[in-house]
Amino acid sequence: MTTDREHPEAPGIDLTVLAQWMDERNLGAGPITNIERLAGGTQNILIRFTRHDRDYVLRRPPLNKRKNSDETMRREARVLGALAGSDVPHPGFIAGEPDENVMGATFYLMEPIDGFNAPTGMPELHASDPAVRRAMGLSFVDAAAALGRVDHLAVGLDDFGRPDGYLERQVPRWRAYLESFANIDGGTGGRWRADLPHVDEIGRWLEEHRPPTFKPGILHGDFHLGNVLFRPDAPDLAAVVDWELATIGDPLLDLGVIAAFWPDESGPGSDGSQSLIAVEPWDGFPTTAELVERYAQGSDREVDRVDWYTVLACYKTGIVLEGTYARALAGKADMETGEALHATTLDLLTRGRAVMDR
Repeated sequence: MTTDREHPEAPGIDLTVLAQWMDERNLGAGPITNIERLAGGTQNILIRFTRHDRDYVLRRPPLNKRKNSDETMRREARVLGALAGSDVPHPGFIAGEPDENVMGATFYLMEPIDGFNAPTGMPELHASDPAVRRAMGLSFVDAAAALGRVDHLAVGLDDFGRPDGYLERQVPRWRAYLESFANIDGGTGGRWRADLPHVDEIGRWLEEHRPPTFKPGILHGDFHLGNVLFRPDAPDLAAVVDWELATIGDPLLDLGVIAAFWPDESGPGSDGSQSLIAVEPWDGFPTTAELVERYAQGSDREVDRVDWYTVLACYKTGIVLEGTYARALAGKADMETGEALHATTLDLLTRGRAVMDR
């Protein structure tokens, strides 16, 4: 009920303030009920609730906010609003609060999605039919191609990123971000050390083999099976979620992320390492090569340098995930999660190094 300012399933969310905020925007009336903490991502808080016979999902930053957490929420809300009416499957944006002073953090409301996350388990329809799983994979990569087709200027995202020099900035930006982890908690509370394998070698290779040009567009920035929901009654994608890394840059990086995480015999995991985003059963899903070909069919972008984008995806994503581990060592994030993501970072860097030799 809205008379309870705090609820165990809604950390960091003042329900009284939320109800008043919704009243001001004519978003239902009466008590907030059926509060449920949702899984999704490793950082941000996601809750589902009901008000006046309508369900909502609220998303806000973690309790221990990062320096850019509030701005990240503002950007997520903006890109979801911009995608309205597009053929990109995404949660419908309802309303957002950009002022962190209203409830201690920025937040936004979106429509709930009736869907499932394949790595956490599949319904019988999907688990029993390889043909359905093949269609799932094609629907997944179709969504990435659809996002790359959106005209960011036409949907009002002309100032959402800096496409000029985007590729040239990648290695310096992410290397600087990696080095910044040593200063978490003033550099005194953490035990993190910058001793990750292959980081320098991968960075040099990326600089030496960087594509000379690209066509700017919207990219999700973390486009893998852990960040999408499929329809429970069909192989189609229901929504792409977790838009915190979205920007304007080179959308082919999303294809690189897909290839970096895709565990088939022709992909980066061909050395026998385990899938980073495990799905069981796997047989029936398209190969990496088939996904790249399918993307090319739905895009006017050249995909012949997909290996470069795959290596960049391994480099960038690994560094981003390592940030949670560094925060965990400083007591600012869950250690179990941090250690799991650190292991993923090591796997990604190993995969990136392997792709360089192909």
